[in-house]
Amino acid sequence: MAQTFMQNQRGITTFQPLDVELRNVFKFFNEEPAVHGVDLDVRQGEFFSILGPSGCGKTTTLRLIAGFERVDAGKVLIQGQPMTNVPPYRRPVNTVFQSYALFDHLNVWDNIAFGLRLQKLRKSELESRVKDALKLVKMESLRSRFPNQLSGGQQQRVALARALVNRPAVVLLDEPLGALDLKLRREMQVELSNLHRDLGFTFVMVTHDQEEALCLSDRIAVMNQGKIEQVGTPSQIYERPQTSFVADFIGDTNLFSGEVAVVESACVQIVTKTGLTIVVTRAEDTPTELSQAVVVSVRPEKIQLSLYQPTVLNNCFEGRLVTVMYLGTHVNYVVELTNGVSINVLQPNTFGNLPDRDTPIYAWWPESDCLAISQ
Repeated sequence: MAQTFMQNQRGITTFQPLDVELRNVFKFFNEEPAVHGVDLDVRQGEFFSILGPSGCGKTTTLRLIAGFERVDAGKVLIQGQPMTNVPPYRRPVNTVFQSYALFDHLNVWDNIAFGLRLQKLRKSELESRVKDALKLVKMESLRSRFPNQLSGGQQQRVALARALVNRPAVVLLDEPLGALDLKLRREMQVELSNLHRDLGFTFVMVTHDQEEALCLSDRIAVMNQGKIEQVGTPSQIYERPQTSFVADFIGDTNLFSGEVAVVESACVQIVTKTGLTIVVTRAEDTPTELSQAVVVSVRPEKIQLSLYQPTVLNNCFEGRLVTVMYLGTHVNYVVELTNGVSINVLQPNTFGNLPDRDTPIYAWWPESDCLAISQ
């Protein structure tokens, strides 16, 4: 089985088996590449998410792993074995679809048992495994109900149980919570995370929901136009995006286009197209070539507001409030700077009096709380 090298917190190198590998994978529809040279490694026991907007190729990538689509070029391997000529039903994977894909004419028990019956298991083993699956998803008391007698969350649990009962090497999740309302979706996120932790299966999930990917995943691959833009942990993807697309797609951010003007040992000065000078703490991946085109990303929650000019040297700009949006736990401000550029600011709601629109205000942020990205 293929392995990847990892370092733990003590710097000790360990070997982690790979459950899913994609090697330079292409898939074409009408001669247009839906998946374009994708390389991915999914580690054993990992919760791995493929995240991106509609039409980016993420669902096609999942279908290539499942075997519902054939690879036009490249290789898909599961537990080190090539899957080129292996049909879906012989692959050690099970898929949970957004639509649940339950059999309406079968009750909960029979829906979960369906795949096991195809394997011609002994009755005692089949019953034992179905009971275990029902217990995992807390559906024991509803075993005799039919899908149309279940809520959306209950149907989702049955779909999960049906996938898990076969004990696959990899569970594939295609927008598994997309059909649920917000409150139930968050409850199911917790349950899905607990299931993954308790069972130790490898989960590969496709989603367009950034918050869902960030809260559930060990690692995330961000896709755009059939290609992988970045792979990393949730904190790496959010705090250190490698492209302007990732910065803009993952959460909210303020983007400033400009070029490198001054390079010093500890920081880099960027002059934006609108005339702002932004100072960025220099890191290993910070662009340092003079006149190089860059985009500066500043998250709304990193920006501070003050009615009086703060005593900071850099990244402090005067403006006025044009929008104040009360969001309950937070307040979203839109500030128009004196050069006409508008920025979004997100601050915790401290239950104080909110400032009025058109209030003169200063917006500022530390050099370490912004990021320069090569264009």
